[in-house]
Amino acid sequence: MTEKAREIASVTLEGLTRGNGAPFMHHVQAVASIVEKEIGLSREAVTTVYLHEASRKHPELFPEIDRLFGAEIGQMVLGLNRISTINPKDTRLQADNYRKLIISYSADPRVTLIKLADRLEVMRSLNDCFPKNDHIKKATETMMLYAPLAHQLGLYGIKSELEDLSFRILQPEDYRLITNNLRATEIERKSQIARFVKPLESELRKAGLQYELKSRTKTTYSIWRKMQVQQVGVDEVYDILAIRFIVDTTPEQEKEVCWQVYSIVTQIYEPIPERMRDWITVPKASGYESLHITVRVPEGTTLEVQIRSRRMDVEAEYGIAAHWVYKGVKTEQVMRDWLAGVRKRLQNPNQDLSIREGEVFIPDEIYVFTPTGDLRRLAAGATVLDFAFEIHTNIGLKCTGGRVNGKMSQVRDVLHTGDVVEILTSRNQKPSKDWLGFVVSGKARNKIRQKLREEAGVQDAAGREMLERRLKNWKLEPTPEDMTQLLKHYRIKQISDFYAGIAREDISLQDIKVFLLKEKEEKAEKPEVALTPAEQTEEKTRYREADYLVIDDSFGRIGYKLARCCNPVIGDDIFGFVSIREGIRIHRMSCPNAARLMTQYPYRIQKVRWRDTVASAIFQITIRFTAYQEAGLAQEISDVIGNLSLNLRSFTFSGQSGKVSGKLQVAVNSNKQADLLLFQLRKVRGIIKVTRE
Repeated sequence: MTEKAREIASVTLEGLTRGNGAPFMHHVQAVASIVEKEIGLSREAVTTVYLHEASRKHPELFPEIDRLFGAEIGQMVLGLNRISTINPKDTRLQADNYRKLIISYSADPRVTLIKLADRLEVMRSLNDCFPKNDHIKKATETMMLYAPLAHQLGLYGIKSELEDLSFRILQPEDYRLITNNLRATEIERKSQIARFVKPLESELRKAGLQYELKSRTKTTYSIWRKMQVQQVGVDEVYDILAIRFIVDTTPEQEKEVCWQVYSIVTQIYEPIPERMRDWITVPKASGYESLHITVRVPEGTTLEVQIRSRRMDVEAEYGIAAHWVYKGVKTEQVMRDWLAGVRKRLQNPNQDLSIREGEVFIPDEIYVFTPTGDLRRLAAGATVLDFAFEIHTNIGLKCTGGRVNGKMSQVRDVLHTGDVVEILTSRNQKPSKDWLGFVVSGKARNKIRQKLREEAGVQDAAGREMLERRLKNWKLEPTPEDMTQLLKHYRIKQISDFYAGIAREDISLQDIKVFLLKEKEEKAEKPEVALTPAEQTEEKTRYREADYLVIDDSFGRIGYKLARCCNPVIGDDIFGFVSIREGIRIHRMSCPNAARLMTQYPYRIQKVRWRDTVASAIFQITIRFTAYQEAGLAQEISDVIGNLSLNLRSFTFSGQSGKVSGKLQVAVNSNKQADLLLFQLRKVRGIIKVTRE
């Protein structure tokens, strides 16, 4: 299978060369080698490498690939071909989105691994095969997109090499500074290792421990990062060199043996406690296990020591590929487990890596482009309309459809990763309720609801004004009971919907007139009967209550609410004001807004009074005060409220120039309690003025 794919690639790519004149096939073979030998993927992935490059240059081959090599390889080739079309507009600004776009094209996780191998080969041959003006772009893409992906997948060796290769291009002076320093100090580092290890060897031998000693020097990029974070020179980065003890032991004893080595090292060299890292007891989220300590050596410098078992070292070196490296075999089940781990890391890099058998990679986000190449991230299932709102609220509100990949599309059409979307708008377009049925983004849903509420408010006000003018012309004054009957007649629950129906002409004003006249006639035609004294009293009460809207403790349930500007309570002189959107608002006669409302809108004023026998109710009042700054003032005010058994809802105050201004919000059940509270507060020492809003 792989040989057949190699033959196809050789034929289709014959004559193509790289920047240095070498055959392009050399690149393909180098990538295939990395995929097989350095990452350890199976022959299907190696086959995919050859077919990807062949079909990328000759798209007409793709149907033949499916037929000859099967749908699995065909899908991997398609994913790689899609990734190859990505041309980041600004990698630095949208690196995370571009990484996720690469992942979303990788329905099979091997696609991402192959792409990493491809990028590694490109960076290794950058100087030889690519023109100078491509170097910065390739290095930036690698640093921002591919190195983080390699780290996410636990391919730490590849990640470090990609970083160093990119760093050499992006910051050549810093790269030369660090590499020259490392070369100059190489002999000293080797001597330091020998001096450090010598006293440990005999002790480790006495303990009967089997171990391998490794030393590693930090990569140039990681040294540079340390220099930036710590604001030091290269000579002052103290953990450039690390010594690693890799012990051979059974899995059951590995932790115990690692701590035994730790004990021997710290008996000979002084440890620095704050630099100790125990990733054996609690491994890193990536699964990394090792014991790191920093010790002082006789020369006065410090040295990092890493202690781990053979298994831990293999997993640290090979990351998620360690399953088959450590065992030395590549069974199908091991490969499936490994790839399942890759898939899980790609989908949820910060979550638990366990995966259930048969679990499928289902992206929860899509990535689409504007016509100018900007990348936008949306939730899976997002529509053309969601994309319009992502661009700008006004574009969403005026959206009539779009062009997706050059084809006309409706607002409800679902988008997919990689789509190029152009939005079409019209000045006459308005949002409708059915939009809420197919948009998926919270932004689009909220903006549509907000606009619909605004439109409903305008219609509500317009319908109310239309009805009031006609009622005045007809010389009709419907009672609250008449309005209730009207709502029942039209089967409408909210008065605002009733007025909006009038504005939309869904409800005929002439029909309303006929209904009200009929109600008036039916009341006039009722025969008069002699009433007993008790019934006469009840009738007087009923008559009075027809003139007045009677207020009890059922606030907000029958079309009226207490105004917040004056917070009336039982016992206050009150009036009602018919508002545009919120029904009847109950105000105190002493309300600061009373004079303006009665003068400008006399036709909206409703007579109201408290019911004679009202049930227990709780009202919130606001009291403002000014006082001299006195010690214990706040406590005295709180004591007054507590002594009256009232509930203090909030208490705020601020002082300036020896005086204090404050606001209290207190729950009371009548104006008598409010008046008593005011009376008691005025007696508090230091109080200058107390008023109820």
